[in-house]
Amino acid sequence: MKQEQAFALAPSVSPGRRVWQRFRRSRRGFWSLIIFAVLFVLSLGAELISNDRPLVARYNGQLMFPLVNDYAETAFGGDFDSPADYLDPFIRDQFDKPGNWAIYPLNPYRYDTLNYFAREPNPAPPSADNWLGTDDRGRDVVARLLYGFRVSILFGLALTVTGVILGLVTGAIQGYFAGKTDLLFQRFMEIWGSMPELYLLIIFASIFEPSVLLLLLLLSLFGWMGLSDYVRADFLRNRNLDYVQAARAMGLSNRQIIWRHVLPNSLTPVVTFLPFRMSAAILALTSLDFLGLGVPPSTPSLGELLAQGKNNLDAWWIALSTFMVLTVTLLLLTNIGDALRNSLDVRRKA
Repeated sequence: MKQEQAFALAPSVSPGRRVWQRFRRSRRGFWSLIIFAVLFVLSLGAELISNDRPLVARYNGQLMFPLVNDYAETAFGGDFDSPADYLDPFIRDQFDKPGNWAIYPLNPYRYDTLNYFAREPNPAPPSADNWLGTDDRGRDVVARLLYGFRVSILFGLALTVTGVILGLVTGAIQGYFAGKTDLLFQRFMEIWGSMPELYLLIIFASIFEPSVLLLLLLLSLFGWMGLSDYVRADFLRNRNLDYVQAARAMGLSNRQIIWRHVLPNSLTPVVTFLPFRMSAAILALTSLDFLGLGVPPSTPSLGELLAQGKNNLDAWWIALSTFMVLTVTLLLLTNIGDALRNSLDVRRKA
């Protein structure tokens, strides 16, 4: 009786809600999404968590905000007009005087902060000052990981969105119009896909100054072809179905048919492959940074940390911590992708 009531109520549930219910039933995928969202939000506020400037300070009765404003050393009783070094023992002693105080972030180092007051030579092992040690230049590994994680996720999102847009447009044109249009696009993709992507990256890296935007542009030129094939196959299947034929008989334009009818029913492979495409984008950025072909050296990068771990095998904390961050990130994205794929499978029970 309960099963009959459940089946009777099933048609009243919207398709989107049904997908969300299936997704929530996968505890591994659902909690992976929660953990990944929390980590991503925390990385967006990296300046509030890991920074070499106090969040707020009070000196000689004046309230200061070093996080957003630059103050000279003379503002705190120093001798120089250069920007204050808030890790300097002299500056810290000034804040310890009666009536003065400063609230530092949880980790008092930025990704490019050089710890000139380290007690051991660099790369220094984990300690109370540097929880995961320092790299070969004296920069805090925790700060590099936090900021590098943010760069990797934002780059992966940007590359994924760009690839999805290009893949949707090209796949929709091929699949909907078919015929000569599809044939010409397929021949173009065969030629374009046979180009040596790594060699092109090496050539452009030697001609232009390395930047995140240039790297995003170059990888976007090749990252759309895989998704385009899936969208093309769905459009080829859906273009001859009855509801599309009825829309043509009603006089709707090709743009209206694609946007209103065919595209919404061809988004399953797009949504399913989003986490996996993002994982591939993060791995691509990490690999290029490891080879020295990625982002500029001043940019925090997980691949650059892996390269430092390779060059400093005795500093095990660099490679181990970076490897753990990459493993956890890719594992969370894989779990989300698996749960999303299962939730969109209509053959599974609601």
